[in-house]
Amino acid sequence: MADYQTVRSVGAGARAARIDEGLRAHMNKVYGLMSVGMLLTGGVAWAFGTSEQLFSLLRDPVTMSPNILGWIVMFAPLIMVFAFGAVLNRLSQAAAQLFFYAYAAVMGLSLSWIFVAFTGVSIAQTFLITAIAFASLSLFGYTTKKDLSGFGTFLIMGVVGLLVAMVVNIFLASSALAFAISVIGVLIFAGLTAYDTQNIKNTYLQHAHTGDAEWLGKAAIMGALQLYLDFINLFMFLLQFMGNRE
Repeated sequence: MADYQTVRSVGAGARAARIDEGLRAHMNKVYGLMSVGMLLTGGVAWAFGTSEQLFSLLRDPVTMSPNILGWIVMFAPLIMVFAFGAVLNRLSQAAAQLFFYAYAAVMGLSLSWIFVAFTGVSIAQTFLITAIAFASLSLFGYTTKKDLSGFGTFLIMGVVGLLVAMVVNIFLASSALAFAISVIGVLIFAGLTAYDTQNIKNTYLQHAHTGDAEWLGKAAIMGALQLYLDFINLFMFLLQFMGNRE
């Protein structure tokens, strides 16, 4: 009986070790995909934002007003992210990853205006601060024993409210409303960074036993997209506070 208990304990320990190793590999893949997406976004944004000829395809270089293509590019990331969630289960892992990279490139086009509106130094400083804050919040979400799932609905409702307020402010152009949106945006996406990290971890642990590599691979891509969006939005809202205008 003692030998049976020993064997059982050793087997359970081995399974736990395999799951822990798989979780680390899964999270590394999530952060790796996210990092490639960030590099792609930054590269496209820099290329268009620092070239007057390319930038003029999207906006007036002097007034910064978007043309028809600029308006399309502005709203394309929002449309694409909803489409991605709707078709993910019908895509192969390779197609899902390609879609994510295409999304990151379009986001770069959408954000290219910041290289015209803000100084390069302030963009770099804000990016560094965002990276430090994001890493700290994501580490908290990964290691905390506190269940953050209860905050999910509240945070998602906050994102919807932010989107509505941002669209309204396109027409109102209220500086007070813009400031309030930035403050609330930083708080919401700080919370989402921790929440999404924990959710990605828990999703893997709940499905690791299935051994479905294709499903887990697409889950990693979706997780990368979630954290990518958290980082981008946290960066953009912080830039409103810290960015020095050209």
